[in-house]
Amino acid sequence: MLPEGLILKPQEIPLDHPASRYFFTSQPFVATPAALRVYGQEVILICLRYLQRQAKLYNGLDYLQVFQDLQGGRPDLWFIDNGEGEGTIALLPEDY
Repeated sequence: MLPEGLILKPQEIPLDHPASRYFFTSQPFVATPAALRVYGQEVILICLRYLQRQAKLYNGLDYLQVFQDLQGGRPDLWFIDNGEGEGTIALLPEDY
């Protein structure tokens, strides 16, 4: 379950597309200071676990996943899986 007000936006490519092959388990996992300041470690980890469950359910997701705050006031929270050995990162759009 996601924190109140957050939704996972639909990904840009179909779930059955060959590029939907990421599981958001690539190490290391890091979050930018801005993402930590805006969302906090607990919310970021809840979102990461949610992505991992969704990836398992659909046998992979696109490398970029976006959470939106429907209550407003906070920027989107992005997760990028760069692949094994390259890690996974939680960041804000302005960090990109």
